[in-house]
Amino acid sequence: MTHVLVVGAGQAGSAVVAKLRGLGFDGTITLVGEEPAPPYQRPPLSKAYLLGTMEEERLWLRSNAFYAENNITLKLGGKVTAIDRAAKTATVNGEILSYDHLVLTTGSTPRRLPAAIGGDLEGVYTVRTLADVDAMRAEFQPGRKVVIVGGGYIGLEAAAVARKLGLDVTVLEMAPRILQRVAAPETSDYIRALHLAHGVTILESTGLDRLLGEGRVSGVRLQDGRELPADFVITGVGIVPGQALAEAAGLEIENGIKTDAQGRTSDPAIWSAGDCASFPWKGGRIRLESVGNAIDQAEVVAENIMGAGKDYAARPWFWSDQYDCKLQIAGLNTGYDSIVTRGPEGEGVSFWYFHGDTLLAVDAMNDPRGYMVGKRLIEMGKSPDKAQIADLSVQLKDLLKA
Repeated sequence: MTHVLVVGAGQAGSAVVAKLRGLGFDGTITLVGEEPAPPYQRPPLSKAYLLGTMEEERLWLRSNAFYAENNITLKLGGKVTAIDRAAKTATVNGEILSYDHLVLTTGSTPRRLPAAIGGDLEGVYTVRTLADVDAMRAEFQPGRKVVIVGGGYIGLEAAAVARKLGLDVTVLEMAPRILQRVAAPETSDYIRALHLAHGVTILESTGLDRLLGEGRVSGVRLQDGRELPADFVITGVGIVPGQALAEAAGLEIENGIKTDAQGRTSDPAIWSAGDCASFPWKGGRIRLESVGNAIDQAEVVAENIMGAGKDYAARPWFWSDQYDCKLQIAGLNTGYDSIVTRGPEGEGVSFWYFHGDTLLAVDAMNDPRGYMVGKRLIEMGKSPDKAQIADLSVQLKDLLKA
């Protein structure tokens, strides 16, 4: 009987096994995850779960009963230490499992501050797993001081939760502005103003020299010599793709596990999807870190295991919740040369990214209509007139008819 072994029990891994059964696959399925919890959503970790408004079981992508009812073997707390491609086996907690198809959905891991500058001190946290958030939750007490290193989405979401819970929050960003790697200055300005209005201190163009403390962090020293007290520190300085297992097995690596358009790695019996996988995109290669990509790419891999021969057509979208602001992003803004602003319209505003006359992406803040129309236009390959986007007398839905 055909055995599909899936390594990595996150959003992509869960999507692969569910899709296989949904398509009628009647072989053996094993899903291996290093964490003790069943597959769960990660985005709420830095939002509702950290805030304490969502219980752990509400994070679970599917009930434990789902896996039993669909004859999916869950190996939680399972560490894969080796892949033997010639024998088509993987070693899981010392047990050797054979496979016909191996799917690597090994996700990503957060970058950590080096031990040489205090990154190994107690009271220094990352936000990636349930265990990470459970470990830091007791730190969130009103009046305490937290320094957040990194002004990306993870750091800013943690800052929003900390302020809601009454903490004194400082965000350090080495680049000239927060969100510089992922957003236009207009979006950075909007999000910065939002945090400043809620009492967060944001220090841009500010490098970290080292963390201070004996055994436990007590503060940070900046590269300009200033020292800031800190009861604890959260780092949000990016993630790295989970490619170590694939690399050790001799698979091709290119900004993650290199796949073809259908999700196959350089070994035709091994597939990959999610944060860890890079795939062909518009003449180059790309790796997307998002829930939508993890699900869509994983489902295409499942279809192709069943023989569909289908290329993955990415439709990038992302979101971030901070205070009462919902930021929704459609498309990829890489290569933009102009921004068109629509709004403010009520509480909402949106920024539309263009390269020449081609619409690339939309950042929509509390503007679900702008997000939905922008997403549709991008997926249809249509680029509206810039003046019409900016003109509030023009209904956005009319742009879809143009």
